[in-house]
This record gives sequence, structure tokens and C-alpha cells, in this order.
Amino acid sequence: MGFTDSLRVGSSDPLVGRERDLDRVSGLLEPGAGGALLLSGQPGVGKSAVLDAVARAAVQEGTRVLRAGGAEFEADVSYSALNQVLLPLYDTLDRLSAPSREAMSIALGFGSGPPPERLVVCNAALALLRSAAEDTPVLLIVDDLAWVDRASAAVFGFLARRLSGERIRFLAASRTGVDSFFDGAGLPSYELPALGAEPAARLVDLHFPDLAHLVRRRVLDAAQGNPLALLELPGALRADQRRAREVLLAVLPLGERLRSLFVSRVRSLPAATRTLLLLATLDGAGNLGVLSAAAREMDGDADLGDLDPAERGGLVRVDESPRRLVFRHPLIMSAVVEASTSSGRRAAHRALARVLLDKPEQRAWHLGEATLQPDEEVALLLERAARRILNRGDAVAAIAALTRAADLSPLDTDRARRLSEAAYVGAEAIGALRSASELLEDAWRADPGHGASLRSATAAVQLVLNSDGDLATAHRLLVGAIEEGDHGYDAEDPALIDALHFLLLLCNYGACEELWAPYYAAVARLRPAPPPLLLVAARVWGDPAHADAATLRELDKIIDGATKGTDPARVVRVGTAALYPDRLAAVREASWRLVRQGREGGPVRRHIGALLHLCLDDYHRGQWAEVLELSEEGLTLCERSGYSVCTWFFQYAKGLVTASRGDTETAHALADAMTNWAAPRGIGEAVHCAQHVHALADIADGDFDAAFGRVNAISPAGSFLPYVAHASWVFFELVEAAVRTDRRAAAVAHVRALRETNVAGLSPRLALLAAGAEALVAEGDAEAARLFAEALAVPDAERWPFALARVRLAQGERLRRSRALSDSKAPLTAALKTFQRLDSSAWAERARKELRAAGRVVVHSDGWGGAVLTAQEHQIAELAATGLTNRQIAERLFISHRTVGAHLYQIYPKLGIASRVALRDALRRPDRD
Repeated sequence: MGFTDSLRVGSSDPLVGRERDLDRVSGLLEPGAGGALLLSGQPGVGKSAVLDAVARAAVQEGTRVLRAGGAEFEADVSYSALNQVLLPLYDTLDRLSAPSREAMSIALGFGSGPPPERLVVCNAALALLRSAAEDTPVLLIVDDLAWVDRASAAVFGFLARRLSGERIRFLAASRTGVDSFFDGAGLPSYELPALGAEPAARLVDLHFPDLAHLVRRRVLDAAQGNPLALLELPGALRADQRRAREVLLAVLPLGERLRSLFVSRVRSLPAATRTLLLLATLDGAGNLGVLSAAAREMDGDADLGDLDPAERGGLVRVDESPRRLVFRHPLIMSAVVEASTSSGRRAAHRALARVLLDKPEQRAWHLGEATLQPDEEVALLLERAARRILNRGDAVAAIAALTRAADLSPLDTDRARRLSEAAYVGAEAIGALRSASELLEDAWRADPGHGASLRSATAAVQLVLNSDGDLATAHRLLVGAIEEGDHGYDAEDPALIDALHFLLLLCNYGACEELWAPYYAAVARLRPAPPPLLLVAARVWGDPAHADAATLRELDKIIDGATKGTDPARVVRVGTAALYPDRLAAVREASWRLVRQGREGGPVRRHIGALLHLCLDDYHRGQWAEVLELSEEGLTLCERSGYSVCTWFFQYAKGLVTASRGDTETAHALADAMTNWAAPRGIGEAVHCAQHVHALADIADGDFDAAFGRVNAISPAGSFLPYVAHASWVFFELVEAAVRTDRRAAAVAHVRALRETNVAGLSPRLALLAAGAEALVAEGDAEAARLFAEALAVPDAERWPFALARVRLAQGERLRRSRALSDSKAPLTAALKTFQRLDSSAWAERARKELRAAGRVVVHSDGWGGAVLTAQEHQIAELAATGLTNRQIAERLFISHRTVGAHLYQIYPKLGIASRVALRDALRRPDRD
């Protein structure tokens, strides 16, 4: 294996994104290319890592590696670097001639005498290396060339120019633009570039897999492909900052190694230059007009001319159009902050606040950073800025502004109010539950009487739900805060409306009528009038079976308005109201927008809510692979954010798919997990969803008795209990299970109760299932046929493939049992094809059995489109598989040989084969019926 091949093979710890660079380095080091290379690059770009990789590859190839590294404290010690390189060859000095051996001994510090001539040392070093290379190839590697002493640098330059065709190679590295004693003129060189976007992201993901997306993006932007920065910047952040639960500083802090690389360059600049750079860093926009005005506000005499040393040093540049200051690398901004003092930063913030009068958010932030003592004016500016920031969807920055406003509040009541607001935003939007708890404790300490405020109570309820607390406690806390608050039931009070939306959530979670009275009482007292969504959502989400047509029309108007808006909370709330009436498709685009925002670091809670809505819409649409994918994303979000109360959402979505596909073991396990978590907490809706999953799995297993018990526990046969929302989604399972277990009276009673609701009017899908349920209990075949036809005539029925296929299966079963065998085959075949496409194995098997009972032989499709053989086709296929010719088969079956050929022409694609020779195996496959 050659040297280049060794580099390509790499090591157990390969360099991310450096494959091409290593190939380039290896090519330039080959003897034919001169055998010497100068590697350069910016600080932290990974030069030393490349040298290490080259060294490992060389050792793997069988090369002897001799290394040295320049050091600032040894830069004045002659031959110190040469000593590092040649010390391992000390035992071979006796191979040199006496003059060379003496010169080398003195140069390396092993002998005494007058300093040898430089040329003598150079020749002696070359002779020593050539002698060592007779035994094995040699590679000299020198790092930090700028700090190599003058004498060693001269020897290295001599060696590098005399290696062509030798078994000796030379590789040295230095920072770009830094002078050294080494004369590299005429030698091959290669500047190591920063990592590209993809490998930079891969490096961060490899070392910091749990980094929040928004933070990850900040790190990538700040590092600009610098590997050291990519590895050190996340490590310099606190845990909550890495998870995007705490605001990041405007300039990311540097790690120790980055600080040593960059801060010294800033500290070497004149004081006036550092002042201008600090102003530019804290402003962030680079506007030269703002920079000049802020400099005049400072006490010093700095002006834009003082930027010249920074420009000459390669730290900044001035873009002429538009006129703005640009830092050569974002890490320089971090170094500027690191090199400044706290008093200097406050003075710079104060100067910028005086200049940015027309930018209230930036001005508020600068004043907040410049102010040490409580100041209500500044606190109020920060609070107002926080609300504007929150409207843009940046919850983390809003929390930071509110927290700073609380710190600057002179009155304890204002401090407590602002801390409570920050806690609410943290718990409601970003999943910062631990910090929300700490903020609430701080608010209580500031003002114990503030604990009953709406924001405090809503945040506290979030903490209760996501810990071991129960729903009854959460409901009592929130109702108490609403009833005792001083809001005057003002319908324009955002804290009150948010609290009522959360109370609506708790009532629906509880799935019992008793919880709803305080909600309706509070909504009725709102003045001048309740927001329509609060009224409509209670009916269509809380008690959908009894929602009237006027309410549904109002819901459609609300959905239309919400999908055109940008408020994430409203999109999720409207999507939740659209859930049971099957309007999720109408909010699909808006939900995807929230998911994309969440993946970019947007509010976690909204991300979770939008994912759930997409999962349930995908399930009904038959997009089951996407359900599983999005459910996993949701479960991961719940685990990372601490929103344990939302975990059952995605267990339910996964349970629906696994039960519908026939993976009943997984489905039952998911449903058990939901029940075990939700039952002790009194979250009845989650228990009902778990029963739904259990029932589907029981039906898949053919255990209709167990399935009846599951759905009957949600809402007993013959009733649709008030505020048991899930009853409107499981009535078909109840009727089917009752019919299959000889509980006809229960089935008839439930259909009668179904007619007394508006479930069929909620959506076409539910109308399809409602007509199918009525057909299941129809007295006569003619009435059943009419009802099945009515069900299948629902507009766009194909949009709900699983529901449609189940009704077709029920239709085929009814026809087959009434001996209408020919009529049963079409709905059964259509149902089978849908079940096969959905990979719904248990229901597909039911359809196959019915088709076999109707006289049609069915073969598993195995992926080619639902192959169904007629009885005659199966007979022909069996005879052909024995080796009989077409004429022999025709004679046995009393048909023409041309008919046999025509049948075989149709049989082959149905079985997924191309010729007669494959018939035997196709018909004998283990998966064939």
C-alpha cells in the first residue's frame, strides 16, 4: 500500500471533511512532486490534525516519522527544533564522518566546542537522514513553523530543497500571513481551507448530537468552517443554552484554545481601535454612521481613522457599498468582547443606546446591558420589546428580555409579574420547564401574593402536568386563578384568553362533563363578547358528537382565517379544534410551516402540536409511513424538551398504524404505556385513545369480544356521552364488534344513538363510517345494499382509504354471507387491494378468506399490485406447473388451447413471474394462500 492509499484508508478516527485535502497533501509529498510541502492555514483550521493524520498514514505505510513543533519560549534557542527532530537518531550518529558527527553533536547539545558552521550542520543533518532512510523511509513533520528558531529553520529549508527522489519527505505547517525564519520560496505549498457547510455540520452533529437546531445554526455561522471553533464554541455554552432554553449572547463566548489564538491579536491593537471594534461588535450591524456617532458619545477621542490598524492586521474590512464594517471572521468579534472590560462594555452599550433612538428593541437591549441599578423606565422598554420579540416567534429572546426587565424592576410586584410572564413563555413555548420552575420560585419570593396570577398559574399547571401531578390538581389551580383574578373578564386580556384556552385543554383531557362547568361560566362572563374560537372549540373538540351545522360553519370560517395568519399558538389551537370534525387537511400547510419553524429552533410546543395534527391527518389519508416518521420526531421532542404530557399523542398515532397493519404486539404495548401513564393522572382522553388502539389490535387478531369491551368502556353501547369526544371516532368498531359477537341489540342501540347525534354531519369520512355502521345492522339484504351504496357514494371517499376499505370489506362479508357470491367479489377485491397497499396484513387476510369462501383463489401480491387469481386461472396455473402443455390442459378442462394461453398471459403478471418455468415456485411460495 502506498502513502496516498494509506491516507485514503485513514484511521479509526478519520478527519471529517478532509478527504480531498489529505489526497492533495499526499500527492504533493510524493517524491516525484519534490517530497516537500508547506501547509498553511488560519488559526484553528486543523493544520495539526492534518499533520497527525499524515503521520498515522506514514507509520501505517512503514515510514519512520520524526516530528518537531515550534514553541514561542524556544524561538531564541538555536537548533531547539532540530534537536526534537533528530534526537531519535542519536544512536546512529556514529555513521557520520568525524567532522559531521562533531558538528551535529555540538548543534544538538550533546558536545562542547565552538559553534559549527551552519552549512556543516546542514550537510550533517542530511547525511544522518539519508543514513536512516537506508533502513526505512523517513518523514519529517514540523508544526508551528513560525516559532521555529532561526538556526533550525535554516537547516529545515536546506533539507526541504534536497529531497527530490529521496526516501525522505518533509512537511511543515504554519499560520497564513505569519512571518517566520523559514524561507519557503520555491517550495510547494498548500493552504488548508475551512470546512464546507456539509462537513462542518457533520462535525458538530458528531460531537454534539443533542445541540438544538437554532444553537447549531449559530455555531455554524460563527465558526464559518473553522474546526476548532466548531468543537469549542458549543462546549463554552451552558447546558440550557445548548438546548435553546436560555438565550445565547449576541457574541458567542470563546473556549480556552480559541481565546489564546484570537484575543492576543485584539489586545495588541491601540486602545482607540479596540473601542471602535467593541462598538461595532455590540451593534452587530456594521453601519459606519452608527459607529461614528457612537464613538463621539464615548468619552475617548476615537474616530473611524482608528480602524486602520485593525484593517492592516486583517481583522476587519470596510465594504464600500453599502458603507459598513465587516469582521473577517465572527470569532474576532468574540475575541473583542473577551478582550474588553465590563465597564467598557457598559459604556459602549450606553453610547449605542443614545444613537439608536429609532430602533426601540435594540435600544432597550443596550440600555438593559448598560444599567446596573433598578430603573422602571428601562424595565418597561425591555418588557415592551419582549412582547414584540415574542410576536416574531423568538420565545428564548423574549424570556431573556423579560428576565432582564424583572432584574431592573424597582417594585417587587413588577418584578414578580415579569418573572411570571417569563416562566409562562418558557413553559408554554420552548419547554424550559426547569427554568420556568425556578422563575416561578423567584416570582413568589419577590411577591408571595402574586402566586395566583394567571401567568403564574398557567405556568404552574404546565409544570404539574409534565411531572407527577394529576389533572384534577391542575384544573383546580387554573380555575382558582381565573375566578380570583383581577382581570375583570376582559376579552382583550391576553393572559386571560391564554388561560381559558389552557383550561379548555384540561377539560378535554379529562373527558368528563363535571370539569366543563367552570369553563363555560368563565367564558360567559367575558366582555364585550367571548372570542369565537373559545366557544366553537368547546363544542367541536370537547363534544363533537353534539356539534350542530352552524357551529361547523363557524369553525370553517375560523380555520380559513387562521391558515392565513402567522400566530403559531392560534394555528395549533385551531388545528386542535379541527381534529374530531376531520378538518385537519385544511390546516395542513400551516402545520407544516410550524414544523419547519420548529426544526429551525421555533417554539417546541407548537412544533409538537403541529406534528400531532399532521400524524392524525396522515393516518386517515393512508400515509402511514409518514405517520411513523413524524411520530418518532414528536417522541424525541417530548423527551428532550420535558413535555412528557404530550408523549401519549405520538404513542397513539403510532398505535393506530401498528394496529391497522397487524403488528398487534407493538400496538398493545403502546396502548398499555399510554394507559399506565394517563390513568393515575386522570387524563381520560389518553385512556380512551389507548382503548381505541387496543380495539383495533383486537380486531386485527380476530378477538371481537375483547374489542367490544374496549370501545364500550369509552362510551357504552347506545350512548354518546357528553364531552367524551373519542366516542365519535370509535362507533364503527363498537357496532362491528357487537355484530360479530352476537350483541345485535347493543349494535342496533348504538346505531340508533348515532342517528340522534350529528357525527355523520361532522365530515364525509364519518358519514362513510356512519352509513357503513347502519348497513351492518340492517334487517334485510336490500336495505343493507342501499346503505352500503350510500356509504360508498360519499364524495371523495377515496381520500380515506382505510375507512373505505373497511366498509367495502363489511359490504363484501354481508354479500358473501347472504350467498351473493358474485356480487361480493368486487368490494372484497377492492378492499384487498387497498389493504395490501397500506400493508394492512390482518385486514388483507380477512379479505382473502372471504374471497376464497366466495370461490376466488387469492395469491399474495408480494409487491406487484394485488394479484387475484380466479378459480379457473388457479386450476390452469396448477396444471401448467406440472409440465402439461396448453393442449393437454385444454383437453382436461374442455376449453380451447388458445383460451389456456390467454389465461396464462394474465396469470404471469399476477404472480409476478415472466414464464411457465417459474409457476411451480410461485404457487408453492410460503406466503401463497
